[in-house]
Amino acid sequence: MRFSIFSVTDHYPDQPRGPGMSGEPAVWHEEHGSGAPTLLLLHGLGATGEVWRGVCDLAVDWPGTRVLVDLPGHGRSGHRPAYSYEAHARQLQLLLSARPGPVVVAGHSMGGYVGILLAGERYALDIAAVIGLGIKVRWSDQEVEGLRRRAGQPVRWFETREEAAARYLRSIGLDGAREPAAAIVSSGIVALDDRWRLAFDPAANRVGPPDVARHLGAARAKVILARGADDPMVSGADLTAFPADVRELPGLGHNAHVEDPATLWRLISSASREAGVL
Repeated sequence: MRFSIFSVTDHYPDQPRGPGMSGEPAVWHEEHGSGAPTLLLLHGLGATGEVWRGVCDLAVDWPGTRVLVDLPGHGRSGHRPAYSYEAHARQLQLLLSARPGPVVVAGHSMGGYVGILLAGERYALDIAAVIGLGIKVRWSDQEVEGLRRRAGQPVRWFETREEAAARYLRSIGLDGAREPAAAIVSSGIVALDDRWRLAFDPAANRVGPPDVARHLGAARAKVILARGADDPMVSGADLTAFPADVRELPGLGHNAHVEDPATLWRLISSASREAGVL
């Protein structure tokens, strides 16, 4: 297991936003195994790579490298002066471009959409398959305005770790599903001067709603759109409107990868075999 901060400069979440010497923030990632193929696990908006920990731990038979990432503005990674899905994809392109062999991307919500972007010709990567879980594809004007409003809000500080942890779990839809003391929480909160805050940069909400139809058409990989059958944010009808393989996961909700890592690992394995990677 290897931990890395991918940047030429040190730039941590509890510092003010701003570019480093390279113009890109530090990106925390953790690697297991070595060589090809690469399995890249991407979290959704507000979360960290730890939401994929259960799947990563189950994937011990993956023949190459498994990579957990905290995207910029999240968890242990640095903050950007501005955020977009394309900026996230460019950062991951830097991380992946020197790696041999094919890449399989499994991403939740925003992470799934970034995976679809990476499969486009523009990024010149050997993406074999993308599993996009719980990608919200239908947005009301009110929801879009909510993203914009939250992007402009100041950081909220908490007097105790427990308060910050509870707020973090609520923000990523895991309130009640995990205890504030759970390991999944530690990467999502930051202590500074005896106070606590979420590691998430509120400005990262500026990514806005994704243009799934446009980038699905440009993807050069097998794409599976999956949803938990009980996910209130994404309906089956939402996904079947797109030219992709749609999978429904019975009994699971929006955070299906946290609720049942074994089911997600089976889906990733199946998709990888269908794409000729395994």
